[in-house]
Amino acid sequence: MSELRIEGYASLFWTRDLNDDVTAAGAFKQSLEAGPIRMLHQHDEAEPVGVWDEASEDARGLFVRGRIIAATPRGRLVATLVEAGALDGLSIGFRQVKARTDGRLRVLSRVDLWEVSIVTFPMLPQARLAVV
Repeated sequence: MSELRIEGYASLFWTRDLNDDVTAAGAFKQSLEAGPIRMLHQHDEAEPVGVWDEASEDARGLFVRGRIIAATPRGRLVATLVEAGALDGLSIGFRQVKARTDGRLRVLSRVDLWEVSIVTFPMLPQARLAVV
């Protein structure tokens, strides 16, 4: 296996995560227009594990589709764990650009999206990937 194709939602609009963040529709628009989003494992920028071939907003949230590249030890590890069902979470790495508070919630209306990671425990429990 040299590549493992995956897809899923890295963020769901108007859904509270475990950090009391809520992402508004359109929050990723400018970042997605600016260029490629990196694929990391557990937010570790030292070793990218693949590429996101597609990242787009739809009515539900931030959808990503890509390939884990098994040419490196970390890529092989991640691909093996994903295939085994041991690793299936997605998590976004970003910088807040525009947000407001609504009670305990931070409503993110614009973010600089740096990366989408494959993680063990996503901050948004519903952010999951599937092998395609």
